[in-house]
Amino acid sequence: MNLAQPTAEIFIPDGSPLEVALSRTTHLAVGAHQDDIEIMAYDGILACFQKPDKWFSAVTVTNGSGSPRTDLYANYTDEDMMKVRRKEQKKAAVVGEYSVQFLLDYPSGAIKDKSNRNPVEDLKQILLATKPQIIYTHNLADKHDTHVGVAIRLIQALREIRDEFKPQKVYGCEVWRDLDWMVDEDKVPFDVSAHENLQSALLGIFDSQICGGKRYDLATMGRRKAHATYFASHGVDTATSLIFAMDLTPLIDAPAEDPAEYMKEFIQKFASEVEQRIKKFL
Repeated sequence: MNLAQPTAEIFIPDGSPLEVALSRTTHLAVGAHQDDIEIMAYDGILACFQKPDKWFSAVTVTNGSGSPRTDLYANYTDEDMMKVRRKEQKKAAVVGEYSVQFLLDYPSGAIKDKSNRNPVEDLKQILLATKPQIIYTHNLADKHDTHVGVAIRLIQALREIRDEFKPQKVYGCEVWRDLDWMVDEDKVPFDVSAHENLQSALLGIFDSQICGGKRYDLATMGRRKAHATYFASHGVDTATSLIFAMDLTPLIDAPAEDPAEYMKEFIQKFASEVEQRIKKFL
């Protein structure tokens, strides 16, 4: 594969030939930073774990150089952090038994630059080589610019190759804004109750983030458990851990649709639900 960044890397945890690792992929996650995939796409990891006919692959788009750091990592340079975070992501790929881990190694600015076609072209290569059934990425209501940028670049790539390949589903998942606010009929709930030990292990690998000042491990597990309890107000819990997603597939099916307008529909439905509930009591 001809990836744009000279420092990009394709890591295959079990050492299979590249062609085999690519072609066996059934689920693919495209995340901005190291650890985003383990936070937002555990549904795909779980669906494929120890399944001989299903394989999860991951694309980490940026190099992670701008992450906050304290404690052990307080004096690390950006270059030091890039090395550590790359190593952590590869460890996660081993523990989660990923088929392929792509490390595209872009600076965040390259994702935000609308004139830079390289991330889209890289994603097109990866999508055509893997042809996954299910794709996970960031939701379009995420409050992190780079996360939204990655999701938009993925949508652009999928739109440009839709005559050659179209996945069954594309889901926008939770990292820097959860999706509890969406009306229930629009939420896509993923039951990720199983293998809690694997969830904890994957999140705990990213020591540079946890020791560096952000308890993503506790926050992520807490959010999943909270979703499970607060999802249904008039029924008993049917899961102990849930992840919410939004369905982004219509943006590929209707390539002329504006992603911002698509998101406004979800927001307007939420606003209408709140308004109607209040008015019932006035």
